[in-house]
Amino acid sequence: MNFRRGRTREEPEINLIPLIDILIVVLIFLFLTTTYSRFAELQINLPESSADKSADRPQVLAVAVDAQGHYAINGATVPFDGPAGLATRLQEAAKGAKEPVVAISADAAATHQSVVNVMEAARLAGYNHISFTTQTRAK
Repeated sequence: MNFRRGRTREEPEINLIPLIDILIVVLIFLFLTTTYSRFAELQINLPESSADKSADRPQVLAVAVDAQGHYAINGATVPFDGPAGLATRLQEAAKGAKEPVVAISADAAATHQSVVNVMEAARLAGYNHISFTTQTRAK
């Protein structure tokens, strides 16, 4: 039985505006009272070695390629008769070294194909270590 027929009950309502105001004040308080410290880099003392540097540095085969597509190995101009011929010349210049490093110095105007030819010759010769030389720009 409903004895309160004419009366409607108001639903309770939570007013969020004072809650937001209080949270903003708390956040401002936290920002002002927090100390910000930066993490310093780790100070590491590395161990020292008394041994000399290794004398078994790998042999470097300097291969130069100019803009016209001419090749030079260790400063000596060699004719190009395909990657296989260049590979035999690389092996002759290495003089039996196990794993020489092929350092390619290509002119900026050299074609990509001439550089790829040197890389292919190094692969055919069995040399897996290839590096490219660069120079820094003058300011």
